[in-house]
Amino acid sequence: MTFLLCKCGKTVGFLSSILVLIAVVLHYLAYPETVACPRMASNMRTLEEAFREKNKTCFVLGASGETGKQLLKELVDRKIFSKITLIGRRQLTFEDKAHESVIQEVVDFENLDNFASAFQGHDVGFCCLGTTKAKSGADGFVRVDHDYVLKSAQLAKAGGCSHFILESSARADKTSAFLYTRVKGEVEADIEELKFERYSIFRPAVLLVDRQESRPAEWLARKFFGGFSYVSPGFMSIPIKYVAKAMVANTLSEEGKSVEILENKDIYKLGKCAE
Repeated sequence: MTFLLCKCGKTVGFLSSILVLIAVVLHYLAYPETVACPRMASNMRTLEEAFREKNKTCFVLGASGETGKQLLKELVDRKIFSKITLIGRRQLTFEDKAHESVIQEVVDFENLDNFASAFQGHDVGFCCLGTTKAKSGADGFVRVDHDYVLKSAQLAKAGGCSHFILESSARADKTSAFLYTRVKGEVEADIEELKFERYSIFRPAVLLVDRQESRPAEWLARKFFGGFSYVSPGFMSIPIKYVAKAMVANTLSEEGKSVEILENKDIYKLGKCAE
């Protein structure tokens, strides 16, 4: 396996070097020379202080995943919520004291109705929950990425959550012929029908992150698309830290529509401005 990865890595690196010229052209066609930061993100400290005074609470689904971990770090560091609750299937352990104030609710996703109280009393809900077909099989993927997510959203709405933020995927489309993008599109649409006061859908492309678990296909994809990120950031991939930062910046904004979709380029720009 190591030999194959090394061999494939060299091939991907060679192709990336050739295609980087294409990325340069695409960069200048699709992006300005500099990132124009939205007005709301130009003064994060002021926005954070104003938001903090509202004494809002939030929950995070999928905090053990890569995006969820990065998001939790942002939330803890910025201290914009009076209470942060993690909802998951197991208790997480943290080495630093900064996470001591984080509340954890362990639930059984197969019987979420029995844990409705975990979803009550939150103003904002972040959903980074997900798996893969390779890890859980087709049925397991649908159950986690659609059924668990939708049920969680239903309980959150019933529990008083007003702003639901969903990590979806680029090219999500409920009519897609591909299982992954179809399921992502279906859950987007089903949650929209719940009529949250505000519903933010994030559609990142290839996430640039070093996972703890081994996913050879994603490793190759990151190597391939990583070359593009140097000259055309936000075009076909995105550093995971920008997804988390963009989620926080989006939460602080009072200008959001009732339903908003942030594509990969939008996420990159907002996350970059929120640094």
